[in-house]
Amino acid sequence: MTARDRILSAIRAALPQERPAPDAIAAEAKALLADPDTSRPRLVAEGLVDAFILKAEAIGTTIDRVGGMEAVPDAVRRYLSGYGLSLSLAVEPTPALTALDWTGLDTGTTLAPDQPAALGKALWGIAESGSMIVHSGADTPILLSFLPLHHIVVLQESDILSHLEDYAAQLAERPHPRNAILITGPSGTTDIEGSYVRGAHGPGFLHVILVASTD
Repeated sequence: MTARDRILSAIRAALPQERPAPDAIAAEAKALLADPDTSRPRLVAEGLVDAFILKAEAIGTTIDRVGGMEAVPDAVRRYLSGYGLSLSLAVEPTPALTALDWTGLDTGTTLAPDQPAALGKALWGIAESGSMIVHSGADTPILLSFLPLHHIVVLQESDILSHLEDYAAQLAERPHPRNAILITGPSGTTDIEGSYVRGAHGPGFLHVILVASTD
C-alpha cells in the first residue's frame, strides 16, 4: 500500500457511516444563504463608509475624502506633492476620469518606465475588508493596478458594499470580466527571512480618493 492509499484509507475510515442525503445538504446551504448576516462577520463600524475606512487604514491604505469628482485632480496633486513626486501620472482612460480638469498635471493613459504613480477607478469597495474591486476592460488597462509604485484609486462612497458576497451578487448580474482584481492594501511580503518588503509584487503605496455620495 502506498502512502497515498494509506492517507485516503484513513480519510474514508474517519467519514461517518451515515451520510446526509444530497437534498438535505442543499437545503442546509440554502438556509444559510437566506439570512447571510447569521454566518458572516459584523462590520467594525455601523456605516459602510466608516467600516471601509477603518479596515483600509488598518492595512496601510491612505484615504482622502472629497466632496465630488471635480475635486479629484486637486486630491491627486496633494498626494503627489506630499510625497515629493513630480506632478505626472498615468490616468485610466475611463470617461469618469478623463473628463476631469487636469490643468497643471501631466497626464497620459500609459505608464512611462520612470513614472511612479497611476490613477484608476474602482467599481466597488468592500467594507468588510477595506478592499476594492477593479475589472479589466477597454477603458481599464489592468497594468495600472500593478506597475506603479504609487497606486491612486478613486472610489465612490455609494459603491461600497458590505461583504464580499455582495460583490458576488453584483457580478452575477453583469458580464464577467477577463480579469477581476481584489485590492486589499499596498503590496507587501515577508517571504524572505520574515522581513517585511513593501511593494514586492505590486504598488508599495495605495491611496484611495473617497468621493462623497451625491444623494
